Amino acid sequence: MSDALQLILEDTDGTQLETSCTRFAVIWQGQEIWFQQVGNNQLMIGVEVEEGAAEYANLLLRPLATNLVSLEVEMEAADVGDDDDHVHGPDCNHD
Repeated sequence: MSDALQLILEDTDGTQLETSCTRFAVIWQGQEIWFQQVGNNQLMIGVEVEEGAAEYANLLLRPLATNLVSLEVEMEAADVGDDDDHVHGPDCNHD
C-alpha cells in the first residue's frame, strides 16, 4: 500500500491537474487544514496550532445527506494551564 494521496486539482474553467503527495494542506478561514493518510485506509485531518496560541481550532463534521458532509472550523480559547500535565507519547500525534 502506498502512503501517497492521489489529488485532482480543478480550475474554475474545469481544467484538471492530477498529482500525488504524502500530505497536503488547505488554508481555510485563516487556518491550515492538513490531510494525510495514516494507514488502514484512514485519512487524518488536523489543524496546525502554533506554540503559545490563544485559540485552538476544532473541526466539526456533520452529515448533510447520504453522500455529503459539512466541515466547519470553530475557534475556542486555549486553556494554557490544562496542557501542563500532558505527556507526549507515541499516540498523541504531537511533534
